[in-house]
Amino acid sequence: MEQPILSDKNQYPTDEVIYSHIGKSKKLWEEIFDHIQKIHPEISLEWRYYNDGKSWLLKAVKKAKTIFWLSIIKNSFRMTFYFGDKAEKEILKSGISDKLKESFIEGKRYGKIRGITVVFKTKKDVENAKLLIELKMKIK
Repeated sequence: MEQPILSDKNQYPTDEVIYSHIGKSKKLWEEIFDHIQKIHPEISLEWRYYNDGKSWLLKAVKKAKTIFWLSIIKNSFRMTFYFGDKAEKEILKSGISDKLKESFIEGKRYGKIRGITVVFKTKKDVENAKLLIELKMKIK
């Protein structure tokens, strides 16, 4: 997996900083965040520097529930969603790509949870992320 880019603790990830790293993926960034703002204004976004990974991560939350984690990578960005084992049926029934379903089934377990990571390269990645946000919002 590609290493996150935002590793300078003293450089807060402003839009200008983010756009300078994600390049052509800026369009995908704007599309997914316009969607979140329009459809889920209750989701709060918080950038924080994490010493364990030595990088800035964006945590999206609704009340106390984490919806996704986001990191900036070279020429793109990635969102990771964590789901418990109970969500497996819903994930398999969902419209996300077979590749993402497979990554969940075969993914590393952290106790009773596993992650699904979307790396943004095409419009289909935005659609997958939208579906995963919806799943995360409705699954307890």
